[in-house]
Amino acid sequence: MTIDLRALHYVAPAILGLVLAAAGVSAQAQASRDYVSVVGSSTVYPFATAVAENFGRSQRKFKTPKVEQTGTGGGIKLFCSGVGVSDPDIVTASRRIKQSELDHCAANGVKDVVEIKIGFDGIVLVNANVAPVFKITRRDLFLALAKLVPDPAGGRKLVPNPYQTWRDIEPSLPADRIEVLGPPPTSGTRDAFAELVLEPGCETFRELAARKKTDAGGFRAVCHAIREDGAYVEAGENDNLIVQKLNVNPRALGIFGYSFLEQNLDKIHGSVIEGVVPTYDSIAAGKYPGARALYIYVKKAHANVIPGLRQYIAEFTSNRALGDEGYLADKGLVSLPAAERARVQADARALTPLPAKL
Repeated sequence: MTIDLRALHYVAPAILGLVLAAAGVSAQAQASRDYVSVVGSSTVYPFATAVAENFGRSQRKFKTPKVEQTGTGGGIKLFCSGVGVSDPDIVTASRRIKQSELDHCAANGVKDVVEIKIGFDGIVLVNANVAPVFKITRRDLFLALAKLVPDPAGGRKLVPNPYQTWRDIEPSLPADRIEVLGPPPTSGTRDAFAELVLEPGCETFRELAARKKTDAGGFRAVCHAIREDGAYVEAGENDNLIVQKLNVNPRALGIFGYSFLEQNLDKIHGSVIEGVVPTYDSIAAGKYPGARALYIYVKKAHANVIPGLRQYIAEFTSNRALGDEGYLADKGLVSLPAAERARVQADARALTPLPAKL
């Protein structure tokens, strides 16, 4: 028997467990849930948490939503695992959902996925305040972190990355050993860093840029692959841990979202990439090379079943949260332009789902 929660708009959460039990759903799924469950991106985590806390304080009817950091990729996998009270209602994402992930959702019965673009962020390269500000290009970063790079001796072949210090790449850079702390493969920040920083750096090499037109898969495999010899250190999904490690080791650099830079300016500063300083204004204008959009995805089938879900979405998309002077701007979220924000708010109220094909 197949149950579509969209048909259960007015079923009370306590009764929902009995309905699911009748359908033969697992014991875990039969338990009712009276709070909103949010999983996903470490970058969006502080924003989703701030909204949850404001939501919990502003009314007494609903419980404060539970927000967990799982990484974008891991969160989407959980979100797409099924429809029911044992599955999350919302996933936060530091990149747009992929077609393959949307297909996985559909295969598991999660068919009405609502996309809400909440604003912009920048992927920043940072180091401790006691160290000099880095001034670097995306080409330099590709050569520092790629698994395979063009042979420094010349020719067209690719070789395992031989660069050990920043100065090996560019004489104006420090002679320090290359050590960059960053997110794991499950992170949307990692995906976006590869797309926005490594790929453009890769394309500065004519032979690799040409491969993009003839062999897109091969191009991506080379340009997005990060070295595994210790120069890049996977620091997990906890960006605060990266800040702590940078202060212990001022020679290292870190990668995370702009919001964490803004919250920790007393400890770290952002690197200048291709002449652009990471600021709210440079990200909002699209001038900073690492600028990207942030999203939340909502399971429409849960909207009228999980208590407080619609109301939490309304709080998240309100002007007091997402506006230019909203409380999320104070936490580093770069606001959408007013006209785009109005469209997002209208779609969120209507819970307009994505098409099956992006």
